Amino acid sequence: MSNRLKIGISAGDTNGIGWEIILKIFADNRLTELCTPIIYGQSAAAAYYQKRYQQEIEPVRFNHIDNAERAASGKVNLVECGEREVKITPGKPSKEGGAAAAAALQRAAQDLRDGTIDALVTAPIDKEMIQSANFPYTGHTEFLAKELDGEPLMMMCSELMRVGLATIHLPVAKVAEALSEELIAKRIRQINESLRQDFGIVRPRIAVMALNPHAGDGGLLGEEEQQIIKPAIEQCYGEDILAFGPFAADGFFAAGAYKQYDAILAMYHDQGLAPFKTLSPDGVNFTASLAAVRTSPDHGVAYDIAGRGVADPQSMRNAIYDAIDIVRRRDAWTEWNENPLQHFEREKGRDISVKDLPETEPND
Repeated sequence: MSNRLKIGISAGDTNGIGWEIILKIFADNRLTELCTPIIYGQSAAAAYYQKRYQQEIEPVRFNHIDNAERAASGKVNLVECGEREVKITPGKPSKEGGAAAAAALQRAAQDLRDGTIDALVTAPIDKEMIQSANFPYTGHTEFLAKELDGEPLMMMCSELMRVGLATIHLPVAKVAEALSEELIAKRIRQINESLRQDFGIVRPRIAVMALNPHAGDGGLLGEEEQQIIKPAIEQCYGEDILAFGPFAADGFFAAGAYKQYDAILAMYHDQGLAPFKTLSPDGVNFTASLAAVRTSPDHGVAYDIAGRGVADPQSMRNAIYDAIDIVRRRDAWTEWNENPLQHFEREKGRDISVKDLPETEPND
């Protein structure tokens, strides 16, 4: 029996670049040596884009299955979701494209929740077009918070940096009122725990951004730093978490200070994602603090280039790699914590576990 992880991939909006980057990734079938990929989407959409890009992309031979339990190792599996017929208009938003994305995501999330797949990688959705009575969520993160155990933390990851967000999809005008000492302390703890169990960093260093320009300038430009953010940092530091700040974001990123930390906590969406995407164009969006692993590329549906065959699949490819790595690290962390003393002794060159010792005297 193969021990390859089953990685679910929801195809996203049918009018965006989701299917294009999926086809580009699996045109090289070597990825099936690392995992068993299970695409959730519509075979009609797959066939449409295969034909559209037949001159640019090698054809992908899908193994069509009715449920993920039938997935075959060494093949690119495709689970049929939603309506079999769909009108596809690359680069043009439509409710049909949104409905297809919702059907794929909901089916994949159910399998993730049931343990049929080991992780989920989500292609981009259009947050407006996906809205319906059956999908009243503002994004993947909010949907998965409802479907899976845990309170999600949005964390952007690359080899250069990791950025977590205190608030996620929230209007800027509402950010300040949403922040509290309790929320920021909770986010710091979430980042600390994720860095330990998901990334194998035993003693993480976390930088916390300020909300206001110049970190509030001693209260002249805002009091959130002194009244909310700094007390939260001090609280976590007292819990033996290496949290530092608050730092003014402009100077922090411009000076390259992010290189000194394992993760950064930004107060709002664009404060963290603008520098991250500038410095890490092929980064990954990881939803931390959930019972299961979900990643995605760090870009959207990209209607402006959809259907042209020029989309770069690297961020999506990295999202698949990261999903595999995080599942394995999380499993290793769980195993290690089941008996940390025994592992510690083994790492020192001896094992005090009696059951592992050979018998030195015969039994009477």
